[in-house]
Amino acid sequence: MQRVLRAAGARLAHAGHRAPRWGPAAAVRWLSGGREAMSYDVVIVGAGPAGLAAAIRLKQLCRAADTDLSVCVLEKGSEVGAHILSGNVFEPRALDELIPKWRREDTPIRVPVSSDKFWLLTKNKAWTLPSPFDNKGNYVISLSQLVRWMALKAEELGVEVYPGFAASEILYDENQIVTGVATNDVGIAKDGSKRETFQPGVELRGRMTLLAEGCRGSLSEKIIRNHKLRESGQGQHQTYALGIKEVWEIEEGKHKPGSVVHTVGWPLDSKTYGGSFIYHLDNRQLAIGLVVALNYRNPFMSPYDEFQKFKQHPAVRKILEGGTVLQYGARTLNEGGFQSIPNPVFPGGAIIGCSAGFLNVPKIKGTHTAMKSGMLAAEATFKALVEGSSMELYWENLKKSWIWEELYRARNYRPAFEYGFIPGMALSAMERYIFKGKSPFTLKHGRPDHEATDMASLHSPIQYPKPDGQISFDVPTSLYRSSTNHEHDQPPHLRLRDPTVPERVNLPLYAGPESRYCPARVYEYVSDEKGGQKLHINAQNCLHCKACDIKDPKQNIEWTVPEGGGGPGYTVM
Repeated sequence: MQRVLRAAGARLAHAGHRAPRWGPAAAVRWLSGGREAMSYDVVIVGAGPAGLAAAIRLKQLCRAADTDLSVCVLEKGSEVGAHILSGNVFEPRALDELIPKWRREDTPIRVPVSSDKFWLLTKNKAWTLPSPFDNKGNYVISLSQLVRWMALKAEELGVEVYPGFAASEILYDENQIVTGVATNDVGIAKDGSKRETFQPGVELRGRMTLLAEGCRGSLSEKIIRNHKLRESGQGQHQTYALGIKEVWEIEEGKHKPGSVVHTVGWPLDSKTYGGSFIYHLDNRQLAIGLVVALNYRNPFMSPYDEFQKFKQHPAVRKILEGGTVLQYGARTLNEGGFQSIPNPVFPGGAIIGCSAGFLNVPKIKGTHTAMKSGMLAAEATFKALVEGSSMELYWENLKKSWIWEELYRARNYRPAFEYGFIPGMALSAMERYIFKGKSPFTLKHGRPDHEATDMASLHSPIQYPKPDGQISFDVPTSLYRSSTNHEHDQPPHLRLRDPTVPERVNLPLYAGPESRYCPARVYEYVSDEKGGQKLHINAQNCLHCKACDIKDPKQNIEWTVPEGGGGPGYTVM
């Protein structure tokens, strides 16, 4: 934790601005129990596109007003970008507003979309359909590389960015107003004892706290529940999908920089919403992935194995043959859209980006909306701290922004597929080409994802092909490519609310779906000493995708943050 102290001291040397509200000498204090406490004007949890856009915008406003607010960004990954995974075809609308001259800089946004195709897959054919996407002016990027560049821009403006620190606790005052977050203790053994490396967590106190943890953020979900923010927002539950992705280096003759392909259909069944993407970056790199909605019914389905199967399609395999996989990863994404937006404001702060859920499903894009939400929250935060206005300004301005307009026009695409693939395609075509997003009705989502899972007795086990080691791979091989690592001797961050549920409910009724929906094989049933089956949790394999927190049929698994710095180590995702 000494780097936190050093960073606070560094503020003494920060020139060119007025001193922050909390002077450096008062920035650090010791609490009973040995925890350090640091005070900032604004504490941001998560160094993704939303969190960093908020931090940059805050500092821009400070410079324009010749004042200063102290801003820190906490990131649980070992470095900025290590936990960031996305397709990603990037729409620069928000970045144009945030940093208008970004095209003159050396950015990781280098590959404009050159072609845009949409395929309907059957088992052996790829049928070209009219593309519903408009990617002219967009770019194929690595989002983990983009946020690293954004972090540098934030630090140039005076933002303090701390990777390797996992926010595990919301701090409140006596009036139940959020006053910041605390990081978890490190150096705690599995048995709860303190190892030689023990260091107590740090309290980051803020006059305003912005939660930018990404999809299904653990602190954000607690705030949404405790303050009933979904009920005071658009009212419907959130829906999710699991995205599984690889980055390949392919043969030169097959590489088409800027080429974008999306597919629907095979290998998913007609009742399962999802699709795939194939994006050509630069340097012979290709991003390929499968997205599966987590309201799928068949408990025997394995999204990981569906992805491996997809790559064997003749139209896909011929692209990958002769190439090598550079990286593998997985992450959940919000699909609830307009109907599921919560009121993002709580006493003492706000929720931004994918923690709130601003993904545009038919566009398959959420980075631009996440960034814009961070900017709107930053503007409201600045006015609240400098001018004394209310943070409700963020909620009000959000509803006046192009985010709201865009998500409203896109609101019926995802729930249309509750009726199946063919009705969903028909309703989507009608929404796009006839109503143009202005239909006189708003469709509702079906059951929450965890309730959608059928009993195993209604389905037959799925026999997936064995991986060939060239195009398709087993889980251990893929995990190695994710650079996932956790300290082995620490308390489990994947917790069972009732330890009897796996053997008493999940295994007999649902055939142990957690052993299949997890793309890292964290959960496996093994023989116990009595010859029965018991659930074993390999927490060190966790990719931080949050699928278990969402899909478990009885909501019995609670995902919490492990020691900071643990998890995947993405560099090009």
